[in-house]
Amino acid sequence: MINNPPVDTLIEQLGTDGQSVSRYCLCVVASKRARQILEQSAGTLTGNQVIKELAIASREIADGKIKCVKD
Repeated sequence: MINNPPVDTLIEQLGTDGQSVSRYCLCVVASKRARQILEQSAGTLTGNQVIKELAIASREIADGKIKCVKD
């Protein structure tokens, strides 16, 4: 379960033009980005802690680096 950043914040941030997206869309976007990160490396080491790919994807969504675009 993702606690930080909160799921509601991720849903609002992922949307475009002030409209939030569904939880399903959040799951799809986060999992696709996590797979991309996994292909690039097995994990990023920060000291003795390994940051998981889904956590990195969640932080990127919260920072506004990733948006959901409907085809």
